[in-house]
Amino acid sequence: MNVYLIDPTAREIRSLELTEGTMQIATFIGAKHVDFDEIDDGGDRLYFDEDCFIKAKPGDARFKVDNLAPVSGVGIICGTVSPDGVLQSVQNDLASLTKRVQFL
Repeated sequence: MNVYLIDPTAREIRSLELTEGTMQIATFIGAKHVDFDEIDDGGDRLYFDEDCFIKAKPGDARFKVDNLAPVSGVGIICGTVSPDGVLQSVQNDLASLTKRVQFL
């Protein structure tokens, strides 16, 4: 499935292919514990390191989507979980998502 990786250090958003669900998200973002926030009514979610708020240091690259709290480190945007428990492809297109992400 298609997802977007948000990298605040490189200040870029790029498309990735996710094949292994939330375990692969944890690997991509370098996290032991993954949390998410819904970013819109379409069902897309921002997945991030649950400990990013604790681990953040002054000067760390961060980003935010819309009015959500700023996230330190890498994030993944993907679709919701289907009724059978499988993550879905992202619904937003890259151009519209890029307008909603602010690098800090």
